[in-house]
Formats: sequence, C-alpha cells, structure tokens
Amino acid sequence: MDDVKASESADATRQGPGAGRKVPDQVHAAVALAAGLALRLWLLGKLFEANGDSLIYGGLAKNMLLHGRFALTLPSGEMYPTLIRLPGYPLFLAACFRLFGMENYFSAACVQLVLDLATCLLLADFARRVAPEQYKKSAAFGALWLGALCPFTASYAAFPLTETATICMLALAMWAIARFREHAGWGNALCFTFAVTYAALLRPDGALAAMAFAPVLLLASRRCAGSRRIEPRRLAAMATVFALLALAPFGAWAARNWRVFHVFQPLAPRSAADPGESTNPGWERWVKTWCLDFVSTYQIYWNVPWDALDVKELPRRAFDSPRQYAETAALAAEYNANGYELTPKIDAGFEQLADERIAAHPLRFYLWLPIGRVGDMWMRPRVENLPIDLDWWVYAHHHAETEFSWAYAGLNAVYLLLGVTGLCLRPRFWIPLVAYMILRSALLLTVEAPEARYTLECFPMLIAGGGVAIGSGWKRMARLPSRGLK
Repeated sequence: MDDVKASESADATRQGPGAGRKVPDQVHAAVALAAGLALRLWLLGKLFEANGDSLIYGGLAKNMLLHGRFALTLPSGEMYPTLIRLPGYPLFLAACFRLFGMENYFSAACVQLVLDLATCLLLADFARRVAPEQYKKSAAFGALWLGALCPFTASYAAFPLTETATICMLALAMWAIARFREHAGWGNALCFTFAVTYAALLRPDGALAAMAFAPVLLLASRRCAGSRRIEPRRLAAMATVFALLALAPFGAWAARNWRVFHVFQPLAPRSAADPGESTNPGWERWVKTWCLDFVSTYQIYWNVPWDALDVKELPRRAFDSPRQYAETAALAAEYNANGYELTPKIDAGFEQLADERIAAHPLRFYLWLPIGRVGDMWMRPRVENLPIDLDWWVYAHHHAETEFSWAYAGLNAVYLLLGVTGLCLRPRFWIPLVAYMILRSALLLTVEAPEARYTLECFPMLIAGGGVAIGSGWKRMARLPSRGLK
C-alpha cells in the first residue's frame, strides 16, 4: 500500500505527542498479514479435506493432464466427456498438480492460502483508493485487518473449491477499477478483463462481476487522474479488444460443447447435469415448496437421489394436510424400495404435489420462501464447513457448540453492519459494489437449496466497505480530544 504523504503531518498534529513513535506502515501491514497467515495455517491444519466437488474438479484436472480431455472417469476406468463444471478451477488444479504432484490437493490449498492473503492486500489498497482523502490510510488498514482475520473466507482456503479463487478475482476486478480511474491505461483494463473473465470461468455466477463492474469502468475512463479523458476512438478500441478477449474463452467452451454434445452451453448448466441425464424437475420443484435452511439442504436435498429419503426428517412445512403427508410418505417408500432412484413416475408424483402446494399458497412459493432462503444464506452462522452439529441451536445437546455458533452469527452480523455502514458513506465506486450484492441476492432468490457459502462472494465488498467505516470512525475518534479542549 502507498503512504498518503500529504496527510501525515495532519495525522501527527491530531494525535499529539507520541505521534512520532507510531508503528511504521510496513510493520503494521506485516503484523496484519502474519496474523492472517497464522489463522489460515491453523484452519488448514484443522479443516483440510478433499472430497465431493473437490474430487470432481480434481478428476477433470487429472484427465486434462494425462489424456488432454475434459472428462470424468467411472469406477470401471472408462472416461466420459462432461460439461457439468466450467474449466476455470480444473485448470487451476491442473497447474498445482503439474507443479507439486498428481492429486496433491494439499498443495492447491496452500496456494489458495497465498491467494487469500493477496486478496486482503488488494482490498486494503482498494479501500485506500476509494476512501476520502482524510482517512485513506486508516480505511486501508481497517480493510486489511478485516480481511486478514475474517474466518469465513479464511476457512474456505483450506478446501480445494472455487470460493477462494473467485473471491480473489472479485477483489482484483475491484482493485483494477480503482486503478483504472487514476490511470486509464491498457494494463489496468487488461487486469480487469482477466479478473472478470476468470471469475466467470470458475463459476457461472462469476459473470455477475462483469455485469456490475464493466459499466463503471467505462464511466471511470471519462475522468481519470488529472481530469484527462480518453479519446472516444481509443476508448472504443479498448472496449472492443477487451470484449473480444473476455468472450473468447466462452466461445471456445461453447464450441467444444456443441461439438461433443450438440447443445449450446457457453457456461455450465444450472442443473449440473450432462445432456441426456435426468434432472428430476418434479423433485426439484417440490423441494422448492418447503426448503428454507441449510439443514434441509444437507439432510434431504443432497441425499436424493442415491440415498434413503426418510419422511420423518422432513419439516412440518413440507405438508399442508394429513393427506399430503400420506402421499409424500408413499412416494418416499416407493423411491426407497426402487433402489433410491427417482423414476419418471416418482418424479411426476412429486411434481403433482408441488403443483398442488403452489396453487394453494402462491405467495409462499414465489415470495416468502425465496426471501427466507436468501435471509438464511446471509444471516445464519457460517459453520457449514466446521465440525459442528447441524442442530447447533439446541443448547441442551451441546453447550459449547451452541455458544460458538451464536458468536459466529454475531461476528457475521458485525461484518455485515460494518460493510453496509461503509457503503452508506458512499465512497467512490459504492454503486457497483452494491449492484453486485443486489444482483447476487436476486440470483439466489431462484435457488431451491440454500447454502451460506453462496453469499461469501459478497465479502470483498463488505470488507472494503467495512474498511471505509473503520476509517471514518477512527477519524471521528481522533477529533474528540481536540473538540474537548475547545
């Protein structure tokens, strides 16, 4: 981070005697990063696992390296092409496997640890660039400490999943926007293009970054440092070049999918299913009529198909009448007896139940449940990847876990409060940051099975906003003594 030379003498005057004994900025930043590194190393030792989606991504990376195919491998050893995941994270894992050894998932987690700390630096510098001149430095250090000590983002660095890389790309895009305003050159524009493109190659919802940030990049080009504007012809050339660069990977991906599957798919299917595979639309629609929290996602949604469906584990809101309970129990029994397979007949039965429930309570389906799911993803304790029971709120079962979970919920609320407060102060580029969070929340209204990690990608905006809030608060506190003397 750059020092703000112009404000140092004013800072010293406000702080009075002893200001010369301040900790140097480099030491302050090093201490924050060291604390962040210690937290991430501890979480890596406690939480590291490679299963589920990690193995899917790893299988794709392995086949890319060994066979040059974007394909998965059956237990029999037969490979088959797939499009259920985008190539961004498999490419990242393939690079780690090439450098550190095949299927070395731990090395990928270590690289993610470094990326996460780099994200903290990017967000700190972004906060410095967008905060008012009076408290740029304190905003930067506020964001740095918030990022370094955020357990929610830090914990995901321990898992070979897309979250850490996606958050890093979002922070890089934000940082590139701020730099582009100061110097509207090709380098900063290229950095932004790479960030939003790779974010979309990691996850389909990564495209939201381009939707929220690209318009402000064009506006920023009209008033770069020194009030110099880019000539319209040059701006048009830059926009054309970077649009082509951003779209090229998705054009190649869509061409591959058309050649292999004869479908137009420039991203990845929402159902995470290959063409021809059953997507169980009736089951999905029925789940959406009652699923509200992560407990239902974990106990029911993730287990069907391929595992038993126990109607006793369903919440009471899954039934509107004893008759519906009986029909649901009959479908569950048929599914279990059929080897845990959702046949077209069983799926049609769930769809009929869904239609009946939606017709009886349309507002519940189209409004209240979607809002409740988004609220659950924003507000619940982010303990889904920690060794804590799903019923963390039942104090009688586990005192310590309940207390820890409520503390985690409180910490999550602090980050939300600080972030929103900072954005309400309207720092530079606050509109695209808020736009991204609104777009992401709107997208999550369509999700049938909530997971708190789906809102994790909004933490770069909250951390930057929180840094601005801390900087503003620090400035106000520094003025109190002088006001008292007067």
